[in-house]
Amino acid sequence: MTTELPKTFDPAEIEARWYAHWEENGLFRPERPDAQPYTIVNPPPNVTGSLHIGHALDNTLQDVMIRYERLRGKDALWVVGTDHAGIATQMVVERQLEQLQDKRTNYSREDFVAKVWQWKEESGGTITRQLRRLGCSMDWSREQFTMDDHFNTAVMKVFVDLYNDGLIYRDKRLVNWDVKLKTAISDLEVETHEVKGGFWHFRYPLADGVTTPEGKDYLVVATTRPETMLADMAVAVHPDDERYKSVVGKEILQPITGRRFKIIADEHADPELGSGCVKITPGHDFNDFEVGKRAGMKPGEMLNMLDAEGNVCQTADGLVPDEFLGLHRFRRDGSDGARELVVARMKELGFLIPHVTKDKDGNEVEHDAEPRTIQTPFGDRGGVVVEPWLTDQWYVDAEKLAKAPIEAVRSGAIEIVPKSWEKTFFNWMENIQPWCVSRQLWWGHRIPAWYDEDGNVFVAMTEEEAQAKAGNRKLTRDEDVLDTWFSSALWPFATLGWPENTELLQRHYPNDLLISGFDILFFWDARMAMQGMKFMGQAPWHRLYLHGLVRAADGQKMSKSKGNVVDPLGLIDQFGADALRFFMCAMESQGRDIKMDDKRIEGYRNFATKLWNATRFCQANGIGASATIEAPAASHAVNRWIIGEVVETRDALDKAFADLRFDAAANTIYHFVWDRFCDWYLELIKGQIDDETKAVAGWVLDQILVMLHPFMPFITEELWSKQGDRGHYPLITAQWPQIGASIDPEAKAEIDWLIALTSAVRAAKNELGIAPGAKLEAYVASPSPLGKRVIEANTAAIERLARLTPIHFSEAPAGAAMQVSAGEDAFLVPLAGVIDIAAEKARLEKALAASAKEAKSLEGRLSNANFVERAAPEAVEKARADHAHHVAEVARLEAALARLG
Repeated sequence: MTTELPKTFDPAEIEARWYAHWEENGLFRPERPDAQPYTIVNPPPNVTGSLHIGHALDNTLQDVMIRYERLRGKDALWVVGTDHAGIATQMVVERQLEQLQDKRTNYSREDFVAKVWQWKEESGGTITRQLRRLGCSMDWSREQFTMDDHFNTAVMKVFVDLYNDGLIYRDKRLVNWDVKLKTAISDLEVETHEVKGGFWHFRYPLADGVTTPEGKDYLVVATTRPETMLADMAVAVHPDDERYKSVVGKEILQPITGRRFKIIADEHADPELGSGCVKITPGHDFNDFEVGKRAGMKPGEMLNMLDAEGNVCQTADGLVPDEFLGLHRFRRDGSDGARELVVARMKELGFLIPHVTKDKDGNEVEHDAEPRTIQTPFGDRGGVVVEPWLTDQWYVDAEKLAKAPIEAVRSGAIEIVPKSWEKTFFNWMENIQPWCVSRQLWWGHRIPAWYDEDGNVFVAMTEEEAQAKAGNRKLTRDEDVLDTWFSSALWPFATLGWPENTELLQRHYPNDLLISGFDILFFWDARMAMQGMKFMGQAPWHRLYLHGLVRAADGQKMSKSKGNVVDPLGLIDQFGADALRFFMCAMESQGRDIKMDDKRIEGYRNFATKLWNATRFCQANGIGASATIEAPAASHAVNRWIIGEVVETRDALDKAFADLRFDAAANTIYHFVWDRFCDWYLELIKGQIDDETKAVAGWVLDQILVMLHPFMPFITEELWSKQGDRGHYPLITAQWPQIGASIDPEAKAEIDWLIALTSAVRAAKNELGIAPGAKLEAYVASPSPLGKRVIEANTAAIERLARLTPIHFSEAPAGAAMQVSAGEDAFLVPLAGVIDIAAEKARLEKALAASAKEAKSLEGRLSNANFVERAAPEAVEKARADHAHHVAEVARLEAALARLG
């Protein structure tokens, strides 16, 4: 028996009730030991995080795939967990301490870490609760955390094994250094902002009386960071620059430090840029570091002029003047920093070349620097300018580890979707740099390395093992922890029990699919591929799907500073989780970003309401749950037709899912439900709902609920339960359509013909301003066999839907008439007495002229390169939309006039 549905669809009540039911009954991971495994791992969100719109997209796509494969009977496992998020989590706890007038350094390392664990237990579950609201059917019974004991064991083993294989080593190199947090950070944690700065020009005197061919005893260098000249080690010119060939190998005498260094030839110096001379500070610039290496400088010889807090310290050669020591690199708290003092001293010494402008009266005005807007790196957490800093860190030999993933993508062992991302993947992997994996934090996986008093290192899983290697020597453990990406790179196999060879690992590795934002292709995806192939001997997943970004409605990237961030929970409150999920899928077109559109989400809420009301119609007419999985026997053409439509829809969905075309899948089920089932089938069966039709309609509705379930799990589960007693057979574990029938060409031709006739009549009435309910006569002198058969068999339906009655199989009487078509049949519908023909023609011609004029005007504007290139993007987009509208209007109005012709 069906359970009567309320008149109003209320998503909030349904969502809370059904999610709790699914989770409490273990329905996200039903016991299917004999079924084919299917595995997805969720990119672990930060334990500090809250659900943002990118998470909503990423997790919706994953949930769609896992629910689809679960319905197909597979042992579907969606691994879920959170990342310990080293910097972010430590900052959260430190801020809490600051609010209490306390700080981390008042505690021992162990006590502070205990406080972080306490915070994690009390407050670290926000995002997992929010993922539940989205409807994510994850295996919460096995929720993972990257700092759990078994995961820590996996991380330690990977580090030790890589070290023993020569793939992890300690080295002195430049890193992105956050002077506020006092730690190295990854490229992903660096944000570039435009900052108003200066471009200073200085004379660097040539030593030993050397001059250029022009007779100058100096070279001109320009810099945006004058303070770094305290650690300059060279000036570079291009090898082919004729102006400086005679001085290559000669020396500069740096004015402030008195340091002597050579002029070197390197292609990094651009002859067309400024003077063509570049100061080289290898200890504080990534490009300069590479130039220095090419010039034969060893990292241990490169000069470092800043300490961990960004204050000037003495360089190894002791040449920084005392007045600079201890100064911060920039001005702060109203006091000059090293930058300001360097500029002042160079100016006093006569080595500053002023930037000259003219005032409003034409007088020359000298400035110390040329104003410049500079792309400046900031730490996303610390919020201060990142310093390229020369320091000892632990590195992974990523170049060697990258070889196996490169080959896996080339051979097809890993399929990247969309394929266009392969080029980017290869370019990055083939030019990969050593991966800095150490961080100067307390929260995280502490590096399993111990040092004796002579600096010798002993790497081992435990301190006891390290001590056994070191003998009686006193050991001190490395203070650093590992980069968060190092541990999350083990996610596809460590979450399944590795390094133990568990049954779960054997069954679910490799994973089937990884869904990820393209922005973490290198930080996470590529590193998972490296570690998976190193430690498991095969790629961690068969397919890698990279989706785009969710952007604001105007196409801009969302950011808190712009105030255009969209809260997915607010959208769920407003429209329901199902509507938001469907929007994400419908808009996810491979290779393209998604623009937020509340109206579209509202439209999908209306779609859910339409299905709700269609189900209420079915209940009111005695249509309940189907008694069969396969299609019931059917004799009526309309029933045979709708069964065939289910076949077509199921096949199209299977193809879309196989191709990972989420937009195609969503649009396929949307048009079937809205157009074919609600708008046509339910209309066609009105007045003839016999037992056969009840059985077929109930079966079709069941198939709709199953096929729509991956996209809209909440409303479909609710309707499934209300359509009849399913026993212990909830929709989440139902069976993907097994139709047992095929498309009936005869029935398809008949019903499609009937739909075409009805649609044509309705469109014509709309174009000509005829009331929709007006009944009209129609004439067709020589109907096709199909047309004649449909007309004779569906007189009542044609009268009810197309409002044509009667249809004459004869020539139409003379006079004005409109023409409508269905298939190869053309009907004439007399209009005498129905509308004023002359007035209607005049109205249509006036509207046609207006739309044609506007279309031509917009076409001219859009063909103007100045408008397209210089106008605001939203103005260009609006012009294109308006042009498309008026072109369509011209076509519609011309068709309407042709009908009257």
